[in-house]
Amino acid sequence: MQEQARFGVRYIDVTRRFVLLAVAVGLAIVRLVSADDNVRAVQTKLRDGGFYSGEIDGAYSSQLAAALTRYQIRNGLPITGQLDVDTSKALGATAAVTKTAADPAQRSETWRTLRKGEQQTANGPNTSSPGSDQSTPAVAAETSPALNVSAERLRDYIAAFVLAGLDPHVGAEVDFFADRVQYYDQGVIGREKIREDLRRYAARWPERRFWLAGDVATEPQNGNRVRVTFPLRYELRNGTKHLSGKIDKTLMLEPAGDDLQIVAVTERKAE
Repeated sequence: MQEQARFGVRYIDVTRRFVLLAVAVGLAIVRLVSADDNVRAVQTKLRDGGFYSGEIDGAYSSQLAAALTRYQIRNGLPITGQLDVDTSKALGATAAVTKTAADPAQRSETWRTLRKGEQQTANGPNTSSPGSDQSTPAVAAETSPALNVSAERLRDYIAAFVLAGLDPHVGAEVDFFADRVQYYDQGVIGREKIREDLRRYAARWPERRFWLAGDVATEPQNGNRVRVTFPLRYELRNGTKHLSGKIDKTLMLEPAGDDLQIVAVTERKAE
């Protein structure tokens, strides 16, 4: 009788564990389906706004991350390439910073996709953004004759450059620079010195957030170069240290095959 009682207890315990496991799996499936529906809704809104041209499949891909970055830079939101709290609120969605979204390899692929100006609808983003009352930052000219590139391509390039500065691979944005660059007040220096400077900056401010804070202005220069200036808000943190403000950043761009490269960079404190 005692053995049967013990067997009965073990049977009940196993049954309880099985039920709990089944409930946990069921809840996980519900959350997964809900998350997929949330991402599908975001994909649809971004597609309707002209930011996304991929499949409505609920998958968090680098293509979707690039579309989110386009939406962010054109609406003055923190540039993250993720469906973060600020962006999800603007889109009327649920925040979904997933493991896939935060994957370093995919984050690198996101800014590389943007840099090439890929995966955007032919007509470009609409001036009115879905789910947001914010106005879209503009480019002063529709195209840059000096570079023969569209205003949308320039915005994508700027977004890619900013996002590369947040890449887990510190110094990733050095890939945007020419071999020799007029670099702030340091004169003309090479890529390795630029990389060292970027690493020092990242070590000094490991937590960084950036927003496009207004319109992008372009000015053709001699030859096939163009000066691109844009206001950038920033928040920098390192433990208890905190720094925030706004700068006007200027990039001097020139063609490099089918791509663009930075030959000079300066910034000044914005008024």
